[in-house]
Amino acid sequence: MERVAETPLGHERKISTRSETYAFVAMVVVLMIAPAFIYPVFLMKALCFALFACAFNLLIGYVGLLSFGHALFFGWAAYFGAYAAKAWGFPPELAIITGALGAAGLGLVAGALAIRRQGIYFAMITLALAQMMYFFALQAPFTGGEDGIQAVPRGRLFGLIDLGNQMNMYWTVLAIFLVCFVFIYRIIHSPFGEVLKAIRENEQRAISLGYKTDRYKLIAFVLSAALSGVAGATKAIVFQLASLTDVHWTMSGEVVLMTLVGGLGTVFGPAFGAFVIIAMQNYLAEFGQWVGVIQGVIFVFVVLLFRRGVIGELAHRLHIRL
Repeated sequence: MERVAETPLGHERKISTRSETYAFVAMVVVLMIAPAFIYPVFLMKALCFALFACAFNLLIGYVGLLSFGHALFFGWAAYFGAYAAKAWGFPPELAIITGALGAAGLGLVAGALAIRRQGIYFAMITLALAQMMYFFALQAPFTGGEDGIQAVPRGRLFGLIDLGNQMNMYWTVLAIFLVCFVFIYRIIHSPFGEVLKAIRENEQRAISLGYKTDRYKLIAFVLSAALSGVAGATKAIVFQLASLTDVHWTMSGEVVLMTLVGGLGTVFGPAFGAFVIIAMQNYLAEFGQWVGVIQGVIFVFVVLLFRRGVIGELAHRLHIRL
């Protein structure tokens, strides 16, 4: 039989897939050996925020919807998960699922209201909803107000693994992050993900092709909210605390910063950006209030020199997809 020559596009896709596979394997290896050199609690915090940033990137990077209220899902999932574990005695896996389902429910309501608008109006609606729920968290009795929900039990995973052990907790958080990361990757590279990209590029054209774009945007919004909920509930179990900090508007700003620093619309960029920002907060804490100033300077530096984010710019210059 005559051999059909491979098209340049097919060859480019193979190279991109191979580069993503190598990058994923390298990331897994680094995260597996990292506890031998870096404090596990720092790594767990960074992984939770890396998942949060990846979930946020699913919405802004692949649908083109900028949310200024994603702390709503991250923070309230932390409250739901913490309350389920402490008050109801749920095991950690059910507490995290409770937080994710609660965030998905909030995402369904918020998304149904917000996707009716675009651009800055969409962003302002999400911010307004998040602030409304922030003040509700401040007053609601079960959230603990300014004290938050403290002394949340980590419990035993599936009744077998004691999460009171730091390394057991780390491997659990790493497993959650990797499963959700692969899930997000699958969404991005599925036919559903291709429709989302088409909506991002030209929504009117997608509508003309027969796609119900509002339905696709709402599904993407709920998925992003649910995955953000997994991150928030996991963080509450790790630190045994759910507080107002998790639902404050600054948390929404931080995840935007993480995504832009790493690379908007890239697979690995948001996770990298999350590690950078959390590392800055951790290792520059001795500078006190100057940490915010330093972050601002670095952000300006990245915007000027890395227009696509660090990972995005690296992938562009190497002509690969990351």
